[in-house]
Amino acid sequence: MLSGSTDVVALTSIVDAFPATEVRFLPSLHAKVYVADEKEAVVTSANMTDNGLARNLEYGVHLTDPDVVHRVRSDVLDFASLGSTISVAQLKAFVGIVLELRDLHRAADRSIKARLRREFARKLEQANIEIVRARAGGRAPHAIFADAIRYFLRAGPATTESLNRAIQQIHPDLCDDRVDRIIDGRHFGKKWKHAVRTAQQYLKRLGEIELAGGRWQLVA
Repeated sequence: MLSGSTDVVALTSIVDAFPATEVRFLPSLHAKVYVADEKEAVVTSANMTDNGLARNLEYGVHLTDPDVVHRVRSDVLDFASLGSTISVAQLKAFVGIVLELRDLHRAADRSIKARLRREFARKLEQANIEIVRARAGGRAPHAIFADAIRYFLRAGPATTESLNRAIQQIHPDLCDDRVDRIIDGRHFGKKWKHAVRTAQQYLKRLGEIELAGGRWQLVA
């Protein structure tokens, strides 16, 4: 958000213009998919920007087969369900955070004073905490990871190691091996593999998954 690669001002404008819009927060997703009325879909390299939609040379596939469009839509919604819904209030709070951080960053760049740089670092860490809090959406890490385990095991059995790699790939901010942030009494960061194990045992107790031959699988 600070670099502008995610434009929270633009997202806020979209939500204001189309109140039925739902924004979900899930990092690392690079695919661009547009589905209209469950009848047509475009899978493309184009971002939803003026350059992406009107100026750049992009490549995409226009789909009209109802079964394919339905599959594309289902894939996107299933993956989106792993992220947290971001409210209009949260988006607008992020706008304020980003604008403040940009001003501080510019001031720190212009100054050699260590105090400003420390202030920027402090504000940046506060922003990171708010972002992770929004990402969690009030859920504990093991609850978020349980959804991811269900999602990945639909593709077939997997070892704990492969599940860890897949979960860290889609939740890099919640699986940061460098930090241990305690937010609302919950650990986010270094202890993420412990939360994955908790999620596995939780799903096993519910009878949703089982361990067979060293691989976790969904219970039919």
